[in-house]
Amino acid sequence: MLRILLAEDDDSMRVYLVRALERVGYHVVAVDRGTEAIPLLESEPFDLLLTDIVMPEMDGIELAQKAAEIVPGIRVMFITGFAAVALRAGRKTPDAKVLSKPFHLRDLVAEVERMFMSEDQHGRL
Repeated sequence: MLRILLAEDDDSMRVYLVRALERVGYHVVAVDRGTEAIPLLESEPFDLLLTDIVMPEMDGIELAQKAAEIVPGIRVMFITGFAAVALRAGRKTPDAKVLSKPFHLRDLVAEVERMFMSEDQHGRL
């Protein structure tokens, strides 16, 4: 079972994503800001960091950079309504998938599955 760490500051979106991802069989741990995700990354194994970009205290790009230092090889997917602006700001980001809001749940699930299916085909998981 894939373990997903979700960092999303919008309460209703976070609750919706947790329910939806758990319904399709993923184990999800959710936090409402990047600074809460760091201790979890240091103490628990996760396969995927699913994070909003625009959050208080620590944005999703900084979180992804720190996650890559803590857990080399962790997969990252950004979910955001501000993808183009944030990613064009010239900041170095880990290799990550970007899913722009609004999106349909089936699109999110398909992207998560696609990320790990290609890993399986190459025997790296």
